[in-house]
Amino acid sequence: MQSVQLNRVAVLSDIHGVLPALEAVLAEPEVAAADRIVLTGDITAGPQPAEVLDLLRAQGERVLWVAGNADRELVEFRRGRRTEIPDPIGPFAADALRAEQVDFLAGLPTTLTLTVSGLGQVLFCHATPRDDEEIVLVDSGPGRWAEVFTGLADDVRTVVCGHTHMPYLRLAHGRLVVNPGSVGMPYGRPGAHWCLLGPGVDLRVTPFDTEAAAARLVAECAYEDIAAWADYFLHARATDTEVLELFRGRIPPEMTGTGAGA
Repeated sequence: MQSVQLNRVAVLSDIHGVLPALEAVLAEPEVAAADRIVLTGDITAGPQPAEVLDLLRAQGERVLWVAGNADRELVEFRRGRRTEIPDPIGPFAADALRAEQVDFLAGLPTTLTLTVSGLGQVLFCHATPRDDEEIVLVDSGPGRWAEVFTGLADDVRTVVCGHTHMPYLRLAHGRLVVNPGSVGMPYGRPGAHWCLLGPGVDLRVTPFDTEAAAARLVAECAYEDIAAWADYFLHARATDTEVLELFRGRIPPEMTGTGAGA
């Protein structure tokens, strides 16, 4: 845990190897001026993983890292601990990483706690504090949040997560929950989504030229389905309603925690 209180923290989640989207966010004046940039996972699984890592690491100690499930899957694939990745672009992304980049990803933590002005102790994770692919949604019930907060220190009053690619802000059991949305693979509406912490929470979206970005990905990425991939994800073809229904279907009924008293 970093004990120094930070005034402003920019949070970037689910970049998914989309360099033009990352460049657009890093060019934001308030991101450039932030005390720290925190990455809440799924940094590399996409069309330009090596380039995204290089750009982020060039920012130096201002960037603080948390691994996501997709980053873990790339490492496991490269190290022979799995033979397939659920995301079709995953094997391409894994093979595009340099060996030292795989080692770097393998060493990333799964959570990070910082002190942020106005918010106190803030825990950053990818999906939930206890699991890198567990699903919680903006409308998940109190019982579900109680489950995922199990074991969390009482002084952690804000939890920042990613994973579902849709921004939201809500209160659950007295804790503020923040999801900045996705920089590179947004659901619901296009643009590079991120957030600014301190002293409050400001959900942001950075517009960028998606047509030019898609053309650039096609020109620079050797993934065989890159044109279709870029069109679908950069233009946010998946609606928030569709994705919420998909995610709800992945939560076992016994883990929905919908009861108010659960």
